[in-house]
Amino acid sequence: MPALQRTEARTRAQLLQVHGYAIDLDLTRGETVFGCTTVIRFGSAETGAGTFLDLRPQTLHRAVLNGTELDPAALDGNRLQLTGLLAENELLLETDQNYSSTGEGLHRYTDPADGEVYLYATCGPDLAPLVFPCFDQPDLKAPLTIAATAPAGWTVLGNGAGKQVAEGRWEFEPTLPISTYLFTVVAGPLHSVYAEHDGIPLGLHGRRALAADLDREAAELFEVTRASLDRLHELFDQRYPFGRYEQAFVPEFNWGAMENPGCVVFAEEMLFHSAPTEAERTSRAMVVAHEMAHMWFGDLVTLRWWDDIWLNESFAEYLGFRVAAEATRFTNSWSGFAVKRKGWGYDADQRASTHPIAANGLESVAEAMSNFDGISYAKGAAALRQLVAWLGDEAFFAGINEHFARHRFGNAELSEFLEVLAQSSGRDVHGWAESWLRTSGVDTLRLAVEHDGDRIVSAELVPDGSRPHLVGLGVFDLDADGRPVLRESFEVEVEPGRPTALPQLSGAPRPALLLPNFGDLSWAKIRLDEHSWLTVSSSLSLIEDPLTRAVLWEHARDLTRDGELPPAAYLDLVAAHLPGEPVDAIVEAVLTYSRLRLLPCLAPAERSAAEARLATVARELLARPEADQGLRLAALKSAIENATGPGQLTELEHWLADGAHGAELSASLRWAALLRLAAQGVIGEERIAVELAADPGLTAAEGAARARAALPGAEDKARAWALLFDPAGGLSNAQLNATAQGFWQSGSEQLQSAYLERYFAEIPSAGKRGDITARLLASSLFPAGRSTPEAVALAERTLADGELSPVLRRVLADQLDDLARAARIRG
Repeated sequence: MPALQRTEARTRAQLLQVHGYAIDLDLTRGETVFGCTTVIRFGSAETGAGTFLDLRPQTLHRAVLNGTELDPAALDGNRLQLTGLLAENELLLETDQNYSSTGEGLHRYTDPADGEVYLYATCGPDLAPLVFPCFDQPDLKAPLTIAATAPAGWTVLGNGAGKQVAEGRWEFEPTLPISTYLFTVVAGPLHSVYAEHDGIPLGLHGRRALAADLDREAAELFEVTRASLDRLHELFDQRYPFGRYEQAFVPEFNWGAMENPGCVVFAEEMLFHSAPTEAERTSRAMVVAHEMAHMWFGDLVTLRWWDDIWLNESFAEYLGFRVAAEATRFTNSWSGFAVKRKGWGYDADQRASTHPIAANGLESVAEAMSNFDGISYAKGAAALRQLVAWLGDEAFFAGINEHFARHRFGNAELSEFLEVLAQSSGRDVHGWAESWLRTSGVDTLRLAVEHDGDRIVSAELVPDGSRPHLVGLGVFDLDADGRPVLRESFEVEVEPGRPTALPQLSGAPRPALLLPNFGDLSWAKIRLDEHSWLTVSSSLSLIEDPLTRAVLWEHARDLTRDGELPPAAYLDLVAAHLPGEPVDAIVEAVLTYSRLRLLPCLAPAERSAAEARLATVARELLARPEADQGLRLAALKSAIENATGPGQLTELEHWLADGAHGAELSASLRWAALLRLAAQGVIGEERIAVELAADPGLTAAEGAARARAALPGAEDKARAWALLFDPAGGLSNAQLNATAQGFWQSGSEQLQSAYLERYFAEIPSAGKRGDITARLLASSLFPAGRSTPEAVALAERTLADGELSPVLRRVLADQLDDLARAARIRG
């Protein structure tokens, strides 16, 4: 099926004006299909012209254009040609559409806990035609009027305000003009909690089996929602425009959340069926604010084409962290951004697949999902943080509000956004954009310090890159207890291509630590002088400010990833300073990086020793009497994941039976322990089945799939492999992901080597099973732990295949980049 090209979209947008969609769904047709009747009213700038409609039905029963029946057999793949258009047109279509099990289109989920069925629609790039026929491109916005027939006892949510008008019959008010990719319905026997704030009706919704979780979390969710609305209303002249604000928590969702106007959809993991860390609560608050920011950036004003996805995601990401930090109790949100989120972006920006933040030349919608990455999110948000530091809040938000006023309920692109910022600030925003938005890669800011005894003779910041930077410089001394304390900080403007002198330091006493990018206002790698790094090595955990510690932990991660700091030295830093770290976001980020990225850089014998060190660090954290719940949960998770040897594995059995450190294991930790025991061959299928029967929910179903795939026997691996590469797609997206995550956690060297070759031989076929399946198999099943020249060669040979789908090629290329980097470090 052909993917929409930018040239086709431009031509169609010049021809058509879509006045509205009437979409009537029949959700009572059984387990595999739903009915859809769609009426589209649209104008044509040229009478007699032709265009095409996007649709991907199971069956096209009927198509009627302006009273003339069209031949359903004329459907060519995913396109129906429309000819002889009038100035004003009406198109009627009657279709059967397939339910999805991959989270693409209208996803259908049967709850293993009670047998109830739930539906939700995900209509990201190129997915809306899986639900209803449409002109599927972001710049053909139109009001949507939705109706649905559903089983008795169900609640149906949509983008507009709706109500049940008869048993099982739901009708919704027309929306304001929105893009087709923002359509959603959520349906099933939902449990709901309602509130109101500032005249806006609020709702929270989830599966009945999670009613207790939703009720427990409702107070905090409403608190964050109210605070986010208030803060965004302070920043923006335009109030929230879409009426009700529903937030639905759904199973097997592929992303964190989706900003459908009026009805935001979240992954139900954010209801915390298992006890969360403070970092997880902070992340959820950021996501709530992020999705709300999309109501303006993305929904009110929408990108014209997918190469400007940053106009959606970078702004929502920036405001998500900013609003969470400024308006909620989660004031340390930027620390999580520094220690975790930016690493995602830094890695993406140093791969061969890196791209500019904006206007990146994307020509096909088939490539769109590949750019929903760490560059469009984390780097874009960091660039906006730098822009705000440079322009100031007043000029920045004056431009933003003018942007909304000019383009409300319409579309915009980079040049139009830059125009209003230039007008509001009087500065060369276009020049800034050329350096920051139209280039790729990460700059490095390197400290060069000359000293004479205890005095600095000269100091300068030496940039390696192409961008100007406005950064803070932190100057730290050691107090009487050996703690680095801030002496002073000041801003430095760094121009590309030449060192920036730091006259403030000339003749000053030599500090213990000089930290460029203090406050984390820019997007740049840093390199410290030798004396400052010695202070970090000895005193990192004694620095009071959590954001400063987060910046330095990210710096250490970056040094290791670049091969400038040996893995053993990074582990020394972890062993010395993580047991004293009070912020669980930092603990989680460091331990996760160590397990997933650092361990693959080590040979098998070294890897076992490193796992033991990480397990020791986790137990030291657990032993801290003042450790809060978040720290204990982060440490316990790491202790489970890195458990080695008979003693620690026996300890896992005791924790499963009696709890750990005075508390019963949550469902997620329980399945993490079972996974580790399964991978080590301590338990088998019988025990997994017993555990699953005891708690037949989504967490258990995924945990069991993960544990079964981790069983080390040859028959176990063959069974898991058959499920993963079943061309019929028997597993849901969540089950597929869980099975993939468990597969490489065990198996003899001979067995893993055989499957390594099979993986690269068979992975090209994944591209024929849809973008989500391809993405999961190319990421979660990628043999990242096999950092050998042989694995790198196999990956390179696979990437030479010219038939790989765009998404599969992009994900495999990124995985290969990381694998090759790990292999180089391993040596």
